[in-house]
Amino acid sequence: MSSIMTNASAMTALQSLSATNKALNTTQGRISTGYRVAEASDNAAYWSIATTMRSDNKALSTVQDALGLGAGKVDTAYTAMNKALTVVEEIKLKLVAAVGASEADKAKIDTEIKARQEQLKSIAGGATFSGANWLAVDTKDHATPGKHDGASIVSSFDRASNGTVTLGKITIDVQPIKLFDTGFADANNDGVLDAGEEFDAVDMGILDGLRLGTSGKRDNAATAATAGTVAATDGYSVTTLKVTGSNDIQIQQMLNVVEKALSEMTDAATILGAAKTRIDLQKDFVSKLMDSIDRGVGQLVDADMDRESTRLQALQVQQQLGIQALSIANSNSQNILSLFKG
Repeated sequence: MSSIMTNASAMTALQSLSATNKALNTTQGRISTGYRVAEASDNAAYWSIATTMRSDNKALSTVQDALGLGAGKVDTAYTAMNKALTVVEEIKLKLVAAVGASEADKAKIDTEIKARQEQLKSIAGGATFSGANWLAVDTKDHATPGKHDGASIVSSFDRASNGTVTLGKITIDVQPIKLFDTGFADANNDGVLDAGEEFDAVDMGILDGLRLGTSGKRDNAATAATAGTVAATDGYSVTTLKVTGSNDIQIQQMLNVVEKALSEMTDAATILGAAKTRIDLQKDFVSKLMDSIDRGVGQLVDADMDRESTRLQALQVQQQLGIQALSIANSNSQNILSLFKG
């Protein structure tokens, strides 16, 4: 039946053309944005997951920055510690040279030792990165004065299956690596090289706190030695020891003190070296984790450009055919008019 009131063919062709145009717009949007899920309306579940993962990835980027900052602090302390070790070793060599030396030679050796003692203080005082110095510290305001609370470096951002977020941290135990501490500690809590008079004479450290000459260990019972006189409680400090007027027995005790301090400094350098390695490994892991998350998000929301390009060409052809079909359907009315021509 032919009708001029209702053109069923035209309506069918129009619906088909509208569907083709809608699909074409969707494909063109994917090609222009690069996403097949650009908004929540495209796929609410995938969009929600991708949004959360992108947010977590931004947090991981901040963690990566924190690790970089922490690495700078550890590197600074590690470099200074190694340099301090070299200087203390030089003091050790000067002490060996002082055994059996004349008083005139001891005076010259004292001058050289003094220069290195000042250098130790300079090294520790300058080991600052971003306002943090783990070698020259002040523990007066810490939980236990004299004992460093330690330092923490944010190392990870973790999201549990229930959505709970936690931050992982790498903790650096500063107590055994501090060289100087101006806090109110006893000898057993001193630093490695402590500040001495240049920083604060109240508290000493691993090298500046009094150590028993007999063992080299820090001990509250140690008392300042008197040059030329040997006592069981004789104590020495790496950053204040003098060989002038001291006999060979006392110089040997000074060597015991320096040797023990070197051992503690070596342990401190080991702690810093291990922390440096762990931070480097974590930085590498976080970087790879961020790449993995990016790939995961891409699998969910990125458009397959090869597929969309092929689909675009097919839809363009469908659009042209739809327009042609609609044109043919609209021409049916003209065909009806020809029936009434004489």
